Amino acid sequence: MPRWGRYLIASVAGIAIGCGMAVHMLRGAALGSDIAIGPWATGRDFATEGAGAKTRAAIALRGLLALPASEARYYNAATDDAGRPLDGHCRYRVSGGALPAAWWSLTLYDHKGYLVGDGPYSIEGAALPPAERRDWSVTVAPTAADAGRWLPTASVDAFELTLRLYLPANGGKTDLTRASLPSIVREGCA
Repeated sequence: MPRWGRYLIASVAGIAIGCGMAVHMLRGAALGSDIAIGPWATGRDFATEGAGAKTRAAIALRGLLALPASEARYYNAATDDAGRPLDGHCRYRVSGGALPAAWWSLTLYDHKGYLVGDGPYSIEGAALPPAERRDWSVTVAPTAADAGRWLPTASVDAFELTLRLYLPANGGKTDLTRASLPSIVREGCA
């Protein structure tokens, strides 16, 4: 084989491997996050001039219309509190308290960033009765819970949860602690 042929094959293979690794890295980037808080991950440079290439690429890949931290904070979880990947065949209890924002939502996506099943797709803090906003829980499972709030997993192999806090307290400058973010506890698997 001529030398130029070997160079061509090596170049094509290098480009293919590099592109594959870049896509793999971005799909696992949890919205371009750089801060891990228990199972939740977030970043501070959404919709800013200082957003890095990784954040911009992750946002473009997932189709997220991100707002700056002063208007919204985004937290993404792909694992439960024990560090196990979220599995659509299992039942989880996501529970939390009052969140420091004017409004919040919890949405379930598959590992590619698409909504799952036929809905409901999210739970909104504004939909909770005032007394329940200080201590709430949601069942995340393939089948509906007997009572309470439920997000269906449609038995997908893997899923992620995205928590959005709109108009966060202190203009989004304060990072939440593990105690202030919802817990994600696996209750069992089918």
